[in-house]
Amino acid sequence: MNMIEAPRRKPSSLWRTVKAIAWSFVGLRSRGAYEEDVKNLNPLHIIVVGLLGVFVFVAVLVLLVNWAVAR
Repeated sequence: MNMIEAPRRKPSSLWRTVKAIAWSFVGLRSRGAYEEDVKNLNPLHIIVVGLLGVFVFVAVLVLLVNWAVAR
């Protein structure tokens, strides 16, 4: 039996997910990189890392505003 193998997916890693979310926050994602991420990244990892990224972003903004107002 001669079966055609599907192309292998790159394993999704936490670091790949963090990089994809970070570039998405900045807004500098090419269409090709986005499509590759959609194929290779775990949606649960994207949600968790995205929520953590939002939390860190808001916390940094709050700290920055408190520091600016205290001066």
